[in-house]
Amino acid sequence: MGRPRSDKALLQAIAANLRKLRKERGLSQIDVYIDTDIHIGRIECGRTNMSVTTLSNLCNYYRISLQDFFAALDSPEEE
Repeated sequence: MGRPRSDKALLQAIAANLRKLRKERGLSQIDVYIDTDIHIGRIECGRTNMSVTTLSNLCNYYRISLQDFFAALDSPEEE
């Protein structure tokens, strides 16, 4: 068996987008944990792979579709 596959750039982009969504909503990592039982801090550091189900749960929590979430990864950052 080979080594687990990981795309660090993709994980970092997903982490940054989740962090942005959380901050735009004025939520702390503790707020998200209390509401979802998902330890977002581990995900937002960009070193932890997560399941599609976890990402879907977070998107539902932030009221964004998976399609819109991934579309934002392809868009340049607004400054």
